[in-house]
Order: sequence, then structure tokens, then C-alpha cells
Amino acid sequence: MNLSVDIAGGKRPLTLANPVMVASGTFSYGVDYAKVFDIQRLGAIVCKTTTLRPRAGSPTQRIEETPAGMLNSIGLQNIGFEKLIRDMAPVWERWQVPVIVSILGSSVEEYGECAAALDGVPGIAGVELNISSPNAQQGGMEFGQDARVAAQVTAACVRATQLPVIVKLTPNVTSIVTIAQAVAEAGASALCVINTLQAMAIDVRARKPSIARTFAGLSGPAMKPVALRMVWQVCGAVDVPVIGCGGIMTGTDAVEFLMAGATAVQVGTATFRNPLAPLEVLDGVVAFMREQGVEDVRELIGAARPKP
Repeated sequence: MNLSVDIAGGKRPLTLANPVMVASGTFSYGVDYAKVFDIQRLGAIVCKTTTLRPRAGSPTQRIEETPAGMLNSIGLQNIGFEKLIRDMAPVWERWQVPVIVSILGSSVEEYGECAAALDGVPGIAGVELNISSPNAQQGGMEFGQDARVAAQVTAACVRATQLPVIVKLTPNVTSIVTIAQAVAEAGASALCVINTLQAMAIDVRARKPSIARTFAGLSGPAMKPVALRMVWQVCGAVDVPVIGCGGIMTGTDAVEFLMAGATAVQVGTATFRNPLAPLEVLDGVVAFMREQGVEDVRELIGAARPKP
């Protein structure tokens, strides 16, 4: 049974042993989970979004449970590039599973600077541009909502590094296809669809928003149908690989995204409820393939789409 997929293609290929990745912001830098299960079984790890300098993140309250999901406004708390390159990259270099670094800048130039800083660093297999976080005070979603600026950010990073450049898109737009086409034309190796939906909750007893910064990102099963729809739309509009992300909890969920056209999937919020969720998703995909007599996972990619 062949599970390998190429999530970048073109001049910057990135081949994964299987299509199940873990999403940025839900797996930290991977070192803690390495103590819990065999992370080498994963297709790839996307570390939490990292910025040039460390960030303290948002004030509390940062997290709120909601039916079929959760709200978070962590505010991109992270250790910064210096510590990531000094302390984390040497650990990743010893791993078999490829690690992709999610990056965020406060300007087009800073995104390029982030990408350049990671170029050629052993242990880093690619970069994922976070132009979609609703929790960034500067950067993030504000760049991902404008096709022209999103393309500028992408082009700056493509020029700055030889690593595959994956762009993570926001669902908080009028037309995600327009943004997807712009960044693909700007040289993106692949697209990740989607980040969280902007949302909120109110503490009725305190008579104020539950989240300190009012708005937060909705993730979890509640957003899966939206994510699946957007993956379907984007896969029909671009020629680069698409990574599906949003509400994936089971192997069946993952197969749906693959059949919609995604080349790989990212498991995120599910790991908060069950740290073993990514492996269970992978096992579910394998069980489905065995049941259906599918020998190559690539046979599932786009299987639900109309035939030419």
C-alpha cells in the first residue's frame, strides 16, 4: 500500500510518507508529543507560528469551549526565531518526519526576512506562511484578505528561500478562490485551506465578551463543512497541491478532504481532546483503503470530483 504524497511539487518537491500532517498551533514544536507517541509515523509536522522576535501572546481569557469546537485567541505566543533555530532545529534534524515552520511577519518585508532566516537551516523542510490568523495584532489575516498583498507576501518569501513555500489561507474572505489564485500565481508551492473562522462568545453573567480580545478563531468539527467546501473550490481553481485543514477528527473526515481534491490533510484541534488523534486519523485512512481495495492513496485524491 503506497501512502506517499508530494505536497509541493514543481521545483521544490516535498514528499511525505503519508498524507496526515499536524496543524500549526496545535502541536507546539513537536518535542512534547514525541514523548507520547511515535511522531515518526506522521506525514509532517507544522510547528506553531513563529515570529522574528518572541511574543508573549494575548491576555487571558484565551480559550473558550463552544458546541462542536473551541475558540482560541492565543495571540501567537512563541519563542522567536533565534531560539527556534538554536534549540529546535537541531532536534528536528534527527527526526525522520519533516518539520515545516509556520511564519508570520508584520510587513511584506518581514515575511521575506523570516523566510530568509530559515533558508538552509538543517532540520527545516519547508515554510508555511500564516497570512490567515485572526489573532495576530499585526500581519496574519489582514494580509490574507487582500489578493494583491497576499501575492506580494508569497513572492517575497519565494524569492528569499529555496524551501517549499506553503500559504495558509483564511476563510474570512468574500472569495477564497481569488486569494488562492493570486498566491499560486505568485509562486506558492502549495496551499493550506483553511485557518480558523473569526468568531466570539459572550459571558452573560459578566456581561462582556468571554475572550479578552473579544474575537477569536473557531476550530474543530463545527467548521469542517465550511473547510471541505473551500477545499473543493480551491482545488478546482489552482494547479498546486492543496492541504485540507479544518475539523478533521477521524479517518473518514480525512478521506472526505482527499476526495475533494486535497493532497494531504492537517489534524489540529482533535489533538487537544486526544493527543493520539493524528495517528488514529492515519489508521482510519489505511483501514478505509484496505476495505475499498485501494493500493495507492493518490487514487483517493479528487475521487469525488466530476470526471473530465
